[in-house]
Amino acid sequence: MREQEMSNNLRSKKWFGEKNLEGFLHRSGLKAQGWPENMIKDKPMIGIANSFSEAVHCNAHLRNLADHVKKGVIAAGGTPIEFPVISLGEFFLSPTSMYLRNQMSIDVEEMIKGLPIDGVVLLSGCDKTTPAMIMGAASANIPSILLPGGPSLRGDWRGEELGSCTDCRRYWTELRAGNISQSDYDSMEEGIYRSPGHCMVAGTASTMAAIAEGMGLTLEGAATLPAVDSRRMTLANNTGQRIVQLVKEKKNFNNFLTKENFYNGISTLMSFGGSTNAIIHMMAIAGRTNVKISLDDFNKISDKTPVLVNLKPAGEKLMEDLHYAGGISGLLKNIENLLEKDVETVSGRTIKEIIDESEIYNEDVIRDQSKPINSIGSISILKGSLAPNGAVVKVAAASDKFHEHTGKALVYDSAEQLSNEIDSPDLDVDENTVLILRNNGPVGGQGMPESGFLPIPKKLLDKGIRDIVRISDARMSGTAFGTIILHVSPESYIGGPLSLVENGDLISLSVKNKSLDLLVSDNELEKRRKNKGKKYQIDDYKRGYGYIYNKHILQAENGCDFDFLLSETYKID
Repeated sequence: MREQEMSNNLRSKKWFGEKNLEGFLHRSGLKAQGWPENMIKDKPMIGIANSFSEAVHCNAHLRNLADHVKKGVIAAGGTPIEFPVISLGEFFLSPTSMYLRNQMSIDVEEMIKGLPIDGVVLLSGCDKTTPAMIMGAASANIPSILLPGGPSLRGDWRGEELGSCTDCRRYWTELRAGNISQSDYDSMEEGIYRSPGHCMVAGTASTMAAIAEGMGLTLEGAATLPAVDSRRMTLANNTGQRIVQLVKEKKNFNNFLTKENFYNGISTLMSFGGSTNAIIHMMAIAGRTNVKISLDDFNKISDKTPVLVNLKPAGEKLMEDLHYAGGISGLLKNIENLLEKDVETVSGRTIKEIIDESEIYNEDVIRDQSKPINSIGSISILKGSLAPNGAVVKVAAASDKFHEHTGKALVYDSAEQLSNEIDSPDLDVDENTVLILRNNGPVGGQGMPESGFLPIPKKLLDKGIRDIVRISDARMSGTAFGTIILHVSPESYIGGPLSLVENGDLISLSVKNKSLDLLVSDNELEKRRKNKGKKYQIDDYKRGYGYIYNKHILQAENGCDFDFLLSETYKID
């Protein structure tokens, strides 16, 4: 009787339960693919949104993983329907993968809404695929579970364990400094990625997977289990079984997107040592819900949350090490006093129940709060006259000596200009210089590229200097490191204060006070604003996605979502 009641309430029943022409066509469409009547009638239909692509090595194994999700769905009494969605990889997409994140979220949302499915498993992997899928699923709001693809195996080169692409960048700097040869660097290509899966450091993909697990949007172990480990197939099977139960329990995705779930996600981000990109993505996810969070919430949680994971680039280890040490559930155990423990997760258990069953097997990888990697959280939000609406700095990967710093600005209007001039021996620069790149924000950069990891001028590299303060309205890869301030808002292109900075202006950074200031008088800035011409132009699209993007993209503090995709709670006048 209970099963019959459940089947009558299934969303898919309006496709397959009607004895009319439409119902006939819907049922025959599945039978054409070999599904028998008993797999169609009164069964929960489970979608598998698959971001597999051969153009995205992080997601190249998801086709196989989907097969194991299907086995779990069938074992639990459901019928799986796999469908493709846009896949976003960091390496090949132009202009940036971030440019297409919102499009992918729309794809996911509309496919979920449009298909005859009662629940969905979201197969993600590379950086933007995870937030895009969560955003789309939040807007569609049916029972959903995220299954990230997992990290790649450790890199290996000449006996050294490598993390992508933290060590790519480290050795690129040494190549520019003349400390290794081009052939040495080329030989690293074959060892840096040894399997499918995303970057195995605390980059954006690892960070977003960790946050998702900390929020309770995945089953335990989903963030850290290596992509090609056979146990990930078992995890996929279990995910397939669990989504059928979620449908029966009538637990929609937004049940697990409460304010408390978000707070746990922020605590996970800060203790994990995660990517600055996560701030943008979490704001975008929240913007699809009725949960109000702000940049101030990140600072409040960061101030009381130490970095406990010894993971590159802030630490020394890799994602495999983290998994074997106890994974995200082990990390949650060590920040238990900072968490909302009674919140539900998609597993059916509360965070407290997960913590109670977790263990920590390596205290060097998952540190105790008394022995942190960093005494406060990974990221701080800065505000001030240079960034009235905010900027971010990854404190855990910045040089301590630059946490309080004042220096003269050296300004570049484009990444091309910087690239052409940065290695000049005549560059007026020293270790106190503040390097600035502008016109690389959501609008000016048309996709807010990861160009914020500004190279150290060769003049300084030759002196052994490996870090200076760098500021931009761009993003940077979560695998990168250094004293780098990002996401300056309002961005330069739309007239933010960054557009008024001139060479030689004094810039003041204070991590302690969470401030970023341009030390120029208001009168002088007003003069500059009146005299400022438009020096930098972007493509003015007349059609297609570019037209939509330029008309509707929001600033970093609003998650760089499109204005028309926000929930009513976040609508901007």
